[in-house]
Amino acid sequence: MTPQRRRQLLHLLHQLGLDPAAPAGPGSSDSALAPIEEALSHRSAGRPVDHEQLEFLGDAVLRLAASLYLRRHHPQLSVGQSSALRAQLVSDRWLGELALECGLEPLLHLGAMAAADRAGRATVLAECCEALIGGLFVAWGASDGGLEPVLQWLTPHWQKASAELLDDPHRHNWKSALQEWSQGQRRGLPTYHSEERSRLHGDPRRFLCRVELGSEALGEGWGGSRRQAEQQAARAALAALGLSPAAKASAAAG
Repeated sequence: MTPQRRRQLLHLLHQLGLDPAAPAGPGSSDSALAPIEEALSHRSAGRPVDHEQLEFLGDAVLRLAASLYLRRHHPQLSVGQSSALRAQLVSDRWLGELALECGLEPLLHLGAMAAADRAGRATVLAECCEALIGGLFVAWGASDGGLEPVLQWLTPHWQKASAELLDDPHRHNWKSALQEWSQGQRRGLPTYHSEERSRLHGDPRRFLCRVELGSEALGEGWGGSRRQAEQQAARAALAALGLSPAAKASAAAG
């Protein structure tokens, strides 16, 4: 490991709020930082060691850490509520957003094809973010204290995300909310009509979707995939119907 790379990894850890030189930390030697370097080495780079094993481990560590976080910070939630919230807090979407927020992308070892694939960017970021969770767990002693740095890093991010999700339980799953409402009103199921407006992979306005209930148009939305466009159309429909938290708050204020 070059001195420059060692400095980059140490800077990353400090950015995450972690001090490897602390009494319970692994130190700053090459061997101590090896799990972090492994986590940031995507398989596409063709390096002798890549992120896949740590991603596998990180998946289990992430779920355990999220469960502990919910037990400590949201003990009032039922098992069903905790399960639904945890699913959001460990999702690939959330991991990809976290990776961007923490500046992981410039530190990744990527093959040329993976680096050029903007459409697959979110997946790569989520994979390596999960691997980094596994790397932190290993570097800080695995079963002997390895959960603490993971919780220390993720808790502030989970606090923000869980507050938003508890305020809007259907966040990122607006289709389910719209379907529940329409069925509760005995109006049948919403129908979605999507059309491709762009051929560019990764274009956030590649698809336009309109959602209807019977002959009534409820809303429309854009997305980089049909699924994303459908979710945004459902979100717009909920807002138009006055069923979103923002719409309810506005009505209450009025």
